[in-house]
Amino acid sequence: MRILLVEDEENIREVVKLNLEMENFEVVASDNGKDALKYFYEQHFDLLILDVMLPEINGYQICEQVRLTNMEVPIIFLTAKDASTDRILGLKKGADDYLTKPFVLEELLLRVNNLIKRTSKSPENTPEIYAFGDNKINFATYQAEGNPGSFNLTKKEAMLLKLLIDRKNEVVSRQQILQSVWGYDVYPSTRTIDNFILSFRKYFEQDPKNPEYFLSVRGVGYKFIG
Repeated sequence: MRILLVEDEENIREVVKLNLEMENFEVVASDNGKDALKYFYEQHFDLLILDVMLPEINGYQICEQVRLTNMEVPIIFLTAKDASTDRILGLKKGADDYLTKPFVLEELLLRVNNLIKRTSKSPENTPEIYAFGDNKINFATYQAEGNPGSFNLTKKEAMLLKLLIDRKNEVVSRQQILQSVWGYDVYPSTRTIDNFILSFRKYFEQDPKNPEYFLSVRGVGYKFIG
């Protein structure tokens, strides 16, 4: 699980980051709002922890921007702004929780774990051999049957297919694809991912121009209809 921590006080940022990592979270930390939004758009995160008073862009504005494209990712405000009006504003902006400073570290960790448990979905366990329509995929051998007859998939094709099928009938974001298939060492362009989807349509769709299995969701990602 990956967490984006946005906090401009270095001591707090380092202590929270260290303790989250001890809980086996992967943490990306930022000390300003502008960089934080950049990280959010480029990567996949399972939870955000936001200070309110930040350089460049404040926490409320980050929350608003995130909620324009993602209503699911949990957001916790961790801030010295402790008035009831501040708390209400944070929740109105779309936060799931609001914790004021000074805070008890154990309480923050409990809130993080509870939010992630509440919002995370376990993917379906796709069988080793998966069939849909007249198509068949063997994820152990990377062999497939489709429009070209019997053929071999590349490792990346098999990984992306499995991700989409594990999450069948759900939209899979580009960030999730980057994390699961490419990792963060190499960033393919959006066009690269599109080309994989086009290949899947040629392999498995009766009419690739009017797909029924591999759908693009404009501005968000892709969906496999099983």
